[in-house]
Amino acid sequence: MPVEAANFSMTAIPKTRADVLAAPPAKRDGGAEARPRAGGRLPGRLNLFQAAMLSWRDLHPYNAVHAACIGRALDRDALERAIRETLAHAGLTGLELDRHRRRYAWRGGPSRATVDVLPGGDDWRETLARAFERELNAPFPRDGMLEPFRFFALDLGDSFFLGLAYDHFIAGGDSIVVLLSALSNRYIGGQTGDGPLARYPRTHRRLFVRHPLAFCRSLAGLPAMSASCRRTIRPRYRPVEDGHNAFRFFTLDADRYAAMRAAARSFGVTLNDLLIAIMLLAQDATSPPRDLNARRSELAVASIMNLREAHGDDAHRTFGQFLSSFRVAHPVPPGIALRELAQDVHRTTARVKRERLYLATLSAVAVDRVIGRFQTPKQRMSAYAKSYPVGAGISSLNVDALWGAAGGDRTPLYVRGVPTGPTSPLAVAITTANGELCAGLSYRTAAFTADAIAGIEHDIRRRIDALQ
Repeated sequence: MPVEAANFSMTAIPKTRADVLAAPPAKRDGGAEARPRAGGRLPGRLNLFQAAMLSWRDLHPYNAVHAACIGRALDRDALERAIRETLAHAGLTGLELDRHRRRYAWRGGPSRATVDVLPGGDDWRETLARAFERELNAPFPRDGMLEPFRFFALDLGDSFFLGLAYDHFIAGGDSIVVLLSALSNRYIGGQTGDGPLARYPRTHRRLFVRHPLAFCRSLAGLPAMSASCRRTIRPRYRPVEDGHNAFRFFTLDADRYAAMRAAARSFGVTLNDLLIAIMLLAQDATSPPRDLNARRSELAVASIMNLREAHGDDAHRTFGQFLSSFRVAHPVPPGIALRELAQDVHRTTARVKRERLYLATLSAVAVDRVIGRFQTPKQRMSAYAKSYPVGAGISSLNVDALWGAAGGDRTPLYVRGVPTGPTSPLAVAITTANGELCAGLSYRTAAFTADAIAGIEHDIRRRIDALQ
């Protein structure tokens, strides 16, 4: 069965478990050693995907939220002190954004970060989910001098969740995992690193220069991508301009996660391919019946991935955002087996990796930003549903590959929520840590009810249980 895919970017998972601040900043163009000058040009330049995020957050806050369970009792004063010291030590203070010129600078100085403490109680999971929902929908300042981080703590008595909400344009999830690991290290043992992180990574422009033939090939595939979008069922919103995100999460134990990994190996696919296939089947099971003979009959899933490896930047040394996306559409005929669907997905994603088709995606993002300047907010929100339809998005992150040895080798329980933005009515943040999997579901309330999302969760769980 054919699969259409576009907007692909390569995953990069660092292999080291070094301390976040243990290595000095890389000395190269755009590295941490570049010093902003008062009144001068800001040294950091936003890449295409970061600039797109700024336009998306004009329509609705585009925040992401992480929370790690710290195995110590909560001391608010000590925690705030650890946060302020870590941010200042890493050079992540005094952020100035010039969005018109797509430039930014970390000017340094002391941090004034505070922590909002929440009581845990017997229903701490619900309290944590509501905290995520609040942070996903609370805006950050749009321009100028701004504080891009907010912190909260969910007190569980002998442990607590440390939550970090951030303006998503500043960093990908891998950088936030490394930052939370450094905060945990400092809170537990007062450990410090040797210097600031590199904070001004190179933009995606160099990828076009390095791979001109791949870029030309990817552009030649745009008509096929457009045809795929015209065959895909569009999400429905009530109303389309309402971008509010609700949130829920669930976890899978080590046995179920191990069964997923074993199934992916036996199918000859990646774990992310398997997750995409499961989400396509969940859409099919929970959506209204489709007419497979209609022009629009296919289902689609998008995925946020990471270009850090293509840039050669280590997540433990360089703080930043290297994200792009891909889209997979499939007819999902009745009775198709998970193995067959996952293998269809894998054949396509392997091709896009090999041919670097994510370069066409980045060009399309640039064109979309130009067109968006001439549209009303409602028109911009509607444009994605009409021209780039997807039913769900996936963001996968391996915390085990990034977390430092904070108080031992055990990676903490880790919950993550990513924004839906205008591109997808449902965003699923898949986070693996300590051999377990956590799925955070952010969804547009204009597209889904809480009962509908509960039905999607039930279908996902059922398919994963069947793998054991």
